[in-house]
Amino acid sequence: MNALLSGWRFCTPFYGDIMKNVLFASVSLFMLVTGSASADQQLFPAKLAGQAILPANTLTPAPADAPAFLKTSGKFTTPDRKRTEKLGTVDGKDGARVTDVKLPLDGQPIQGFSGIKTMPDGTFWTLSDNGFGSKFTSSDSMLFLHQLKFDWNANKVDVVKNIFLSDPNKIAPFPIVTEASDTRYLTGADFDIESVQPVADGFWLGDEFGPYLLKIDTEGRLTDVIPTTLDGKPVLSPDNPLIQLPGNPAAKNPVFNLKRSGGFEGLAMSKDGSKLYGLLEGAIYVDGQVESVDGHTAIRVIEFDVASKKWTGRSWLYPFEDKGASIGDFNMLDESTALVIERDNGAGTKDKACADPKQPKPDCFEAPAELKRVYKIEFNDANVGKAVRKIGYIDLLNIQDPDNKKKAGDIAGVYNMPFVTIENVDRVDATHIIIGNDNNLPFSAGRTVNKADNNEFSILEVGEFLNAK
Repeated sequence: MNALLSGWRFCTPFYGDIMKNVLFASVSLFMLVTGSASADQQLFPAKLAGQAILPANTLTPAPADAPAFLKTSGKFTTPDRKRTEKLGTVDGKDGARVTDVKLPLDGQPIQGFSGIKTMPDGTFWTLSDNGFGSKFTSSDSMLFLHQLKFDWNANKVDVVKNIFLSDPNKIAPFPIVTEASDTRYLTGADFDIESVQPVADGFWLGDEFGPYLLKIDTEGRLTDVIPTTLDGKPVLSPDNPLIQLPGNPAAKNPVFNLKRSGGFEGLAMSKDGSKLYGLLEGAIYVDGQVESVDGHTAIRVIEFDVASKKWTGRSWLYPFEDKGASIGDFNMLDESTALVIERDNGAGTKDKACADPKQPKPDCFEAPAELKRVYKIEFNDANVGKAVRKIGYIDLLNIQDPDNKKKAGDIAGVYNMPFVTIENVDRVDATHIIIGNDNNLPFSAGRTVNKADNNEFSILEVGEFLNAK
């Protein structure tokens, strides 16, 4: 979910020194790589094999030992961010369009799914992101993971287990929202978790605010908060909680080199578990310019060594297509190939487009979806520091549905995903992948103009795509 506003800011001498170093980032960080990374890419067919939908307004109670403040959520989502305690009194809106879900909510929403991982037992781990779009709006939104099970024939999503994140051992290097509580649950004002990799002793998570790599144990307790570096230099977002604005308006502002909401949207793990690959959502800035490949904005895949808990210094560039703006999820297929969701910022279908996009109205889509894809990419030792190879893609706006498997959408013989954020993809078996949207409850309405999007999970048959070389 796009973070819209900055949050609390703190500073330590360590981070003061780090921020100074950003000014001296080496020229090698800013690359213009010759040769088109997209030259060989090919469109492959995709067929809908099954679907399960979790209704938008699916809630769960906060844990019994959580502070009373967290029993309800969405209390700070008005434009002026003033507290609203009365439930169901603030409209959820997607631009000019009012959705059918109102805030605040009685409980914590199971929504905003922003990363998924297939497990051997047939279940899937996923996670809710920071909550309501920014630090300031999400201090009452609890961070938690979800173990899901799907019945594709019955169109049913079963939430097997929720794991709420906490910091009882005071690992976070800054004050958290629940600092004074005994349980110290983490919220969307502390971190923006966007990607997940389960391991034997817990989970690795990618965060957008720092950006950080986070490690939690199997009970959701924070064990590691690891700042991001590239070529020995810090990677910093304006939402990094250790950045502090100067007290004097004439003084220079602190240095950061990512846009807001530009941190780790994707986090993949090597097949042997020895490496993590963090994929930023936004491009790194060097001397005021974003990194690029052949004139296309490019984001970084950054390698992390799990055993030493250190960044290796190796990275690759992922170039966007002409209309590409963000990635949604990232998972490895084998030692050198992976799946990546690439998308534009549009939502909705062109048949319901506003006549004048500069004058959005409540009954039309101001910016219909045009590019929603899953790419198969390749990166390895041979192209370290250069662009990944885009082998091919499937079009999420044109998934074939000859057997009428879809439970949402109204195009005969076709299932489409006209959502602004599609943030879940992983391989299920040799010929199938799972795909799912992030519904940004209650702010995204891409399926219809005036209803909050449900959480749509689908199995796609894509054998040719997965076998592409």
